[in-house]
Amino acid sequence: MFKSTFLGAALALAPFAVSAQQTLTAETTSVGSTPHYIDTTFAAALESAGVATLQITEGATLTNSVKAVAEGRLDIAPAPLILPFLLSRGIGPYSGVGAEAGKELAANIRVIFFHAGSHQIFAYYNSNPIEDITKLDGKRIWNGPPRGAALTSGRATVQLLSGLKEGEGYEGVQTPWPDAIPTITGGSVDAWTAPDGLPSGRQVRVAAAGATTIHDIPSALYNSELGKQITAAPGHAPFSMPVEEYRAAYAGNDITIVTDDDTFDSYSTAFGEIVPAGMDEQLVFDIVTAFLGSQERFEKGAPIGPNLNLTFGDIDGKSQGACGAVQVKMHPGAIRAYEAAGFSVADCLRP
Repeated sequence: MFKSTFLGAALALAPFAVSAQQTLTAETTSVGSTPHYIDTTFAAALESAGVATLQITEGATLTNSVKAVAEGRLDIAPAPLILPFLLSRGIGPYSGVGAEAGKELAANIRVIFFHAGSHQIFAYYNSNPIEDITKLDGKRIWNGPPRGAALTSGRATVQLLSGLKEGEGYEGVQTPWPDAIPTITGGSVDAWTAPDGLPSGRQVRVAAAGATTIHDIPSALYNSELGKQITAAPGHAPFSMPVEEYRAAYAGNDITIVTDDDTFDSYSTAFGEIVPAGMDEQLVFDIVTAFLGSQERFEKGAPIGPNLNLTFGDIDGKSQGACGAVQVKMHPGAIRAYEAAGFSVADCLRP
C-alpha cells in the first residue's frame, strides 16, 4: 500500500467552526477506482476549506479498513455497506471476530455521506474472447481481492451468469487491488469481473494493453429469481443506464459494450463514508459542510464525476442501500450539516 497526503488548492470556502485544522487518517482503494477518486477529491475539499488534512493510505483492503474505523484506529474510510452488515453478525470475513464482538464493533460505525459510484461488470480481451458468457466452465476469472465485498459480488456475478461456483467449474483468481491490472494485462486470466465506475480508469488502463469487451447482465438472468436476490442483497442496489449513454462514456477507448437490449443492467455497490461514532460532532459537521459545498469539484474533477451518485441532497435511506437489511446510522454531526443545508435525513438513519 502507498501512503500520501493529498493537499487541496489554496482556495478558501466558507469559514468553519474548528479552531485549528485537524490531521486525520484515512484509507482507500487503489488508483483508478471510484472510492479512490472520491476520497482524494474529498481530501482536497477538506484541505481547501481549512477543515482537515487527510493522510490517505492507498490500495487498502476495505474489509480491514472498516474494522479499523470501528475500533477507532482509523478516522475515515469508504465502506461497502455489506461490510458493516457482516461485521455486525461476525460472519464472512469477520467470522474470526465473533457475533458478540462484531455487533459491538459495528455499533461504533457512523456514516457521514453515501455513494454508489460503482457497478459490476464482466469483461475479457478480444484477443481471447469468450463466445458465451453463460458458459464459463474451465475458465480462470479474476473476481476480486483476496476477501471482502468486491470478492463476494464478483463470485455472485459469475454464479448468476453461468450457474457456477468458484472451484466447482471455474477457477477464481484473487489479488490485492494494486495488483489487479497487472494480473489482468499479464494474460494469466481469461476474463474478469469487478465493481467499476463510469468511465472506469481501471478498465481504460486494461484496454490500453489491448481491445476489450464489457458485458452487462443479460435481461433474462437479471430479472430471474437469483438475479433479483443478488440485486437486493445487502450492499447492493439496481443499476440501469441507456446503453448509448454507457458507450459514450468510453468513447475514444478500445472498449466494446455488449448488452441484449437498449440498457446496460447490473447492480451497484452501495457505499457509505464512515467514521468512528465518537468523532467530535462539530468536526463532523464541518467536514460534511465542506463536502456539501464541493459538489462541483466532485462532478467536474473527472469524467466519472457525474455518475458517482453522491448524496448531495435529501437522504431517504433506502435509495442509499440502507434502512433494510443493512442497518447503519449517520453521525449526528453529519445529520446536522445536511439539515443546516436544507436537506432531510430519514429517521431510520438517526442514532
